[in-house]
Amino acid sequence: MTGSTGDHRGEAREFLTSRRARLSPRQAGLAAFGGNRRVPGLRREEVATLAGVSVVYYTRLERGNLVGVSESVLNAIAGALQLDDAEREHLFDLARAANATASARSRAGAGRTRVPAGIQHVLDAITDAPADVRNGRRDILASNKLARALYSDIHAETVQPPNVARFTFLNPRARDFFVDWPAAANDIVASLRIEAGRHPYDKPLSDLVGELSTRSEEFRVRWASHNVRHHTAGTKKMRHPVVGEIELTYQALVLPGDIGMNLNVFTAAPDSPALDALRFLASWADSHTPSDSHTLSDGDPTGGQPRTVQP
Repeated sequence: MTGSTGDHRGEAREFLTSRRARLSPRQAGLAAFGGNRRVPGLRREEVATLAGVSVVYYTRLERGNLVGVSESVLNAIAGALQLDDAEREHLFDLARAANATASARSRAGAGRTRVPAGIQHVLDAITDAPADVRNGRRDILASNKLARALYSDIHAETVQPPNVARFTFLNPRARDFFVDWPAAANDIVASLRIEAGRHPYDKPLSDLVGELSTRSEEFRVRWASHNVRHHTAGTKKMRHPVVGEIELTYQALVLPGDIGMNLNVFTAAPDSPALDALRFLASWADSHTPSDSHTLSDGDPTGGQPRTVQP
């Protein structure tokens, strides 16, 4: 099942098949013989030749059997399929999952909802930038005041902890909040795919993917593409109910230890309208609670219109 995260054989099969299908003989530096090819991309025997393995062995791998596969073979397959860094890492994650012990599987997901002691103090000490902590499922586990104000609609969700993926696909507000909603949706699914490769036996993750697959066709289509992407830095454009459109740069910093959490910090360029907007949002947050912000976005004190912040 495409929506399952526990079927590591199916995940490996569909990932390798999808990467092979997107790569043409010309892109791989091969001569394309004959005009009628039954597959849109490379044939299995072509991938095997490029990787320097037998067709029988590559066929076994593409059928999802990664048990006992060596690092050198994985690197050869990644090279043959021209995988980028995120895709290569995902392939190795799938292989690790296939070779995981029963005890490792039973520990899947353990501890990835408990924020280390002292992190909230760190977040609260960051007063000029929104900052929060998220796990690989995109649960927001801890936030400073400015981050709660920036993501007020997500924090107002009834399901707790707030989850960015659930908000993106199931809350109609998300299509207005994210200025480029399709890009935001692609990013969140690609990052969840990476998490599924790392933790295929994580039941809360499997439940989340199942829920989104059942309730959102937009999610199902993206999930079936098997695209993966690192989501550690970049810019986000948001349309906030209080300050209007705002563009921020973000950095996702991995917290130490094997806990699967990132510290996300959002900053504005110096002397920019976004910086003025953040300053106004900070002053607004001092006098409003997250529940107030949800009511505000429904249209109370501002009449449903975002406040325009002058540069």
